[in-house]
Amino acid sequence: MATGGKDRQSREQRERARAYQARQELHRLQGRRRVRDNVLGLTIGLAVIAAAVGLQTVYFVGGPGAPAPAPSVSDSPSPAPSTPLPSEPAVSPTS
Repeated sequence: MATGGKDRQSREQRERARAYQARQELHRLQGRRRVRDNVLGLTIGLAVIAAAVGLQTVYFVGGPGAPAPAPSVSDSPSPAPSTPLPSEPAVSPTS
């Protein structure tokens, strides 16, 4: 009967070792999945941000959001009128 106790004890030790290894493997796989999910989320997030910046740039540079062109100011003098302006007649004093 002494051997029956050792068999049960060794069987319990094997079961505990198997459960421990299963927990370690699960923990390792969860860590890898978290890293993969973080990398995937970061990549998708950066792609969304880049697309938003690109689309807004296109919209405000060339689309309906573009500012209307302002009239340009020229540095050249304005042309002189072709007909001279009539001079005012001299007012004579009437007394």
